[in-house]
Amino acid sequence: MLAYVRELVKRVSSKKGVKITLAVWVIALIALTVFAPSAGDYEQNSEEASISGDRPSEIASHLKDQEFPSDDGLTALMVFHRDGGLNDQDKEKLTKLSEWLASDDRPEDIASALPFHEVPEEVQDKMISEDGTTLLFNATFKEGVDSDLVHNTLDKISNKVDSLDMGDVQFEITGPAGIAADTIAMFKNGDFVLMIGTIVLIFIILILIYRSPILAITPLIIAGLVYGVVDRLLGIAGKYELFEVNSSAVSIMLVLLFAVVTDYSLFIFSRYREELEKTESKYESMSKAIYHVSEPIFFSGGTIFLAMLTLFATVFEPYHAFASVFSVSVAVILIAGLTLIPSVFAIMGRKAFWPSIPKANETSKKSRHKFWGGVGHLVKKRSGVIAAVLVVIMGIGIYNVTQIDYSFNQLKSFPEDMSSRKGFELLEEHYPAGELAPVNVIVQSDDTFDNDTDFRDHISSLIQQLESAEQVDSVSPGLSDAMVKGDEELPRDFLAESKRAVKLQLTLSGNPYEPEALDAIEDLRENEGQLLTSSGFSTKSTSLHYSGQTAQQLDVRHMNERDTIVLFAIVIVLIVLVLAFQTRSLLMAGLMVGTILLSFGATLGFSWWMFEHLMGYDSISYRLPVYTFVFMVALGVDYNIMLVSRIREYAKTKVWKDAVEEGVKMTGGVISSAGLILAATFAVLMSQPIQELFLFGFAMAFGILLDTFIVRGFLMPSLLNLTHREK
Repeated sequence: MLAYVRELVKRVSSKKGVKITLAVWVIALIALTVFAPSAGDYEQNSEEASISGDRPSEIASHLKDQEFPSDDGLTALMVFHRDGGLNDQDKEKLTKLSEWLASDDRPEDIASALPFHEVPEEVQDKMISEDGTTLLFNATFKEGVDSDLVHNTLDKISNKVDSLDMGDVQFEITGPAGIAADTIAMFKNGDFVLMIGTIVLIFIILILIYRSPILAITPLIIAGLVYGVVDRLLGIAGKYELFEVNSSAVSIMLVLLFAVVTDYSLFIFSRYREELEKTESKYESMSKAIYHVSEPIFFSGGTIFLAMLTLFATVFEPYHAFASVFSVSVAVILIAGLTLIPSVFAIMGRKAFWPSIPKANETSKKSRHKFWGGVGHLVKKRSGVIAAVLVVIMGIGIYNVTQIDYSFNQLKSFPEDMSSRKGFELLEEHYPAGELAPVNVIVQSDDTFDNDTDFRDHISSLIQQLESAEQVDSVSPGLSDAMVKGDEELPRDFLAESKRAVKLQLTLSGNPYEPEALDAIEDLRENEGQLLTSSGFSTKSTSLHYSGQTAQQLDVRHMNERDTIVLFAIVIVLIVLVLAFQTRSLLMAGLMVGTILLSFGATLGFSWWMFEHLMGYDSISYRLPVYTFVFMVALGVDYNIMLVSRIREYAKTKVWKDAVEEGVKMTGGVISSAGLILAATFAVLMSQPIQELFLFGFAMAFGILLDTFIVRGFLMPSLLNLTHREK
């Protein structure tokens, strides 16, 4: 395989090949720009569900829709709050809002709303929180309304509330509709801002490091061309529904693309400069440079590609949605690294390095490698001490991983000033926490329920047992004695038309997103048989199902645990095999992957310490370890391969420790520059409003710097010295 790659890059770097290659890329970009849509036209957010829809909460939700059908879609929870308490004038204005939402003048996408204007005053008062300060007012959208229309409709409602001039009353919109609208607002123009921030940051760093405007701008132009191709390919996929174009994946992909293309540019032009100082012909110099650099680019790009493919093995939809976006992107980046980048620099030749133009047969200044030459010498003399100290320090970071608390509350990732988050927090403060997201309980039977006294006794007993369970505050509707005896009709929407299902609503005593709430639903699932038997139902023909946010997040927790194990196992095995194939040494492959895993563990642990003690976070998103692992491991391979490839090259003519010293010296500058740029580009994610992206950007930036300067500069060379005999 490597022979074919080297033959390809040899043809690409020839005088004729570079022009053909560049022409093909430009023509492809123009054609795609003219005929293909942008990825942004088809971006969407993945639901927190399984890819197959076979999780208990999803089965329960489908069962509920089947037995208790409704045309309703997303619900908007409108929250009105006045510190001193809502007064009569506020109620009058809320009545006007209610009348408007019930009239023909209401937004056309609203299906129904709380009929506040139709209920007696005493009932209105009961709707207000116990402290009299807050009212929850809900409106339901028609089924199938997309997020953009939801956003526009809620804007109309907000404008209507503004026109009522409610003074000091705080108005927020939360619930599924509010969250969807805020998500649209947060990501609006987000990719453009991210791209500009990334470009400016990379340009500044390249100028500071290389002091060449041409070297600073060329990788960015190349990255822009590659991004144009990737963007349109993803647009085609979205248009023809080949796969979901996830908005978060596109944001991270943009950062990854610019960073990796810049890294590959650095790898190529740093070796190209060396060859230009030995050879007059710019094409021959590139041919020699790319011969050596093609191996690390091919294997590093290949391992990143394989790491992204492993996301297809996940069952959690947001993880699975990342796989397609990143696989396409990394494949194009890899092709660009082997074709487009060398062809552009070969055409530019020595002019690319202006004002410090390399000349043939000119000896390089030793000062260019002074710092990393000193590091290589230190590692050669003190390998054992360096390795021991660094492993202990990183072990402390890894220990901190066991102290991490994870959050399954999506709203915690939203900015504190977002309406959906503020509305949720108001409800949490002024209403019982469990009422924010009740759990639906569906009692399903293979046979029809006979609406007789025995059936009502069984249901009444089940309700009592559910109410006595841990973390459960109440179950509704409750059955009165008269209902149980058959003297009164059962509540509306209690028994399905098919008479094969009963719907109950369970309210938890605590926050429905906290781990204790998830544990409570898990206990109820595990005790299904006991609950049914002691209530008088047959476990052979009757089953219990739980849907709603808490049940869904419990399934998310299970899927995340499963996917974490699967991803870790597959990624590690695949990368070990690829590196063993490249280095022809299982020991060296194991060392490379081992140091990457040390970097990941220390990164996650030290990041958590900083999140908790310096930033004040009490938990982090459950997704953060998975995202950090996949990207840390995939990208960490780049620098490992670059270092080890150069060491193996020198080991052909030098004793092992001298080869390691020379490898550190010659690659230290380019690896540290590339790492600095990669860290800076991930740090751009910290500008995003989503807490999850902020923390991910911070963790990746910290981890890449740790991996680049400490692990790759000191630990890996020390371990290579300790585990290899002199030859």
